[in-house]
Amino acid sequence: MSQNPAAGDGLHTLGRWTTDRSVSTPDRVAIDDRGVRLHYRELERRAAALAAAFGAAGYRAGDRIGTVTGNCADHVVLFFACAKAGLVLVPLSWRLAPAELAAQLQLADPALLVVEHEFDALAAAALELLAEPPRTAAPGPAGVERLLPARTGAIPGPVRPVRDDDPLLMVFTSGTEGPSKAAVLTHANCFWTNLSLSRTMELSSSDVVLSVLPQFHAGGWNIQPLLAWWTGATVVLERHFDAGRVLALIAERGVTTMMGVPSQYLMLAEHPGFAAADLSTLTRAVVGGASMPAPLLRIWHSRGVALSQGYGLTEASPNVLCLPPEDAERMLGYAGKPYPHLEIAVVDPATGARLDGAATGELRVRGPGVFAGYFRDPAATSATLVDGWLCTGDLVERDAEGFVKIVDRIKDLYISGGENVSPAQVEAVLLAHPAVAEAAVVGVPDERWGEIGAAFVVVRASMATDEQDLLEHCAQRLARFKLPGRIEFVPALPRTALNKVARGRLRTRAEAGARW
Repeated sequence: MSQNPAAGDGLHTLGRWTTDRSVSTPDRVAIDDRGVRLHYRELERRAAALAAAFGAAGYRAGDRIGTVTGNCADHVVLFFACAKAGLVLVPLSWRLAPAELAAQLQLADPALLVVEHEFDALAAAALELLAEPPRTAAPGPAGVERLLPARTGAIPGPVRPVRDDDPLLMVFTSGTEGPSKAAVLTHANCFWTNLSLSRTMELSSSDVVLSVLPQFHAGGWNIQPLLAWWTGATVVLERHFDAGRVLALIAERGVTTMMGVPSQYLMLAEHPGFAAADLSTLTRAVVGGASMPAPLLRIWHSRGVALSQGYGLTEASPNVLCLPPEDAERMLGYAGKPYPHLEIAVVDPATGARLDGAATGELRVRGPGVFAGYFRDPAATSATLVDGWLCTGDLVERDAEGFVKIVDRIKDLYISGGENVSPAQVEAVLLAHPAVAEAAVVGVPDERWGEIGAAFVVVRASMATDEQDLLEHCAQRLARFKLPGRIEFVPALPRTALNKVARGRLRTRAEAGARW
């Protein structure tokens, strides 16, 4: 299987999707944006008009359109306009600090930055840090769809047809260890990852998808929403996750499926209204980001909701592994097997040699959903794409049946007294203590043992514990060499814009002996 399909003649370009839907189901609701509905006919009309305006204003295939906006229908219109015009949507996080946003803008070098009014101050502060800031516009009918700024330095010429291998999305990675990289996803990447998803998480035109994942995340597009617009379903867009509101929306909008992380499903289950909430329409849901704890899984199954667990990463568009509902309890803790149209391998991290059967090693991925590379970073691209395989950097265990369990990030493992230690295992034990709300462990240098674990712990409100209590708790469950060398209590863990723990910052603090 080749890594990416040939350019072709545009058969797999996503701009076709709204065109097809406007013909077959023009009056069906495509988007429910906080109660304001947009039908497929109108979605196509607006997207096609904006795509034509881009061409007339001098924008050409490959030009990048940055955005700083929450989840909204106007953003979806802009996405499909870019798809039709051969432009690249670069959704940037509104959670970033101005300096972080400026750094991403410097790399992305967009021809235009579209900013929702709510984030005007953030964008303005970031643009002030750039020597040559891009032109800006607001989204929607009163903004970019009404008056589109001309492309600076546009080169006259015809607008060429969009190709399958044209970039469509440029998504910044989480940057847990350093600066974020910009992963380029082509039309073909997005087409194939959605086709793969459709073979495991089937959607029909009668489905109602609740989308709460931010649209600056690959999953905000490629885990259900784009598949929904391909099949003619309705997407209920939410800007923020609020457990009470989500429970209400499931009943009010007749939500049939959604995607969330385990912490969100936990917040829903712990909400006072959960027991009485009407979940009769929610027949299936997707879990990502981490494994679903067994008690929580049983709670949702008892409410008649089939959960599909999975694993993915931005560089794979992002869908890689899925654990179907029928295997969820039997294979607890596993991420599953590869989606259709994908091939995986487990290799020896030291030699790169492929391991057969039950094995532990680095997970590698190959298939048409694998990204085109990092924007303007050939060194990082060549280090990540090796002989057509995506090197995930994740240590996994594969059993005899082919089910895969994610162990940890390889670079997060540390060696204490000659033994490998997985921070994820230590964190899981710490989280089993009733007083621990969050925990993160990093390896730091130690004169005696080579490396030791430094644990950072957030304690639950109104509960108490101390270092000795937690060490005794861990000693009952872990080998001695796995025990943290020290435990530091912090009010919160540092996180990236995608809400992942910023381990690099923790490691720097731990190595310096500083208090967080």
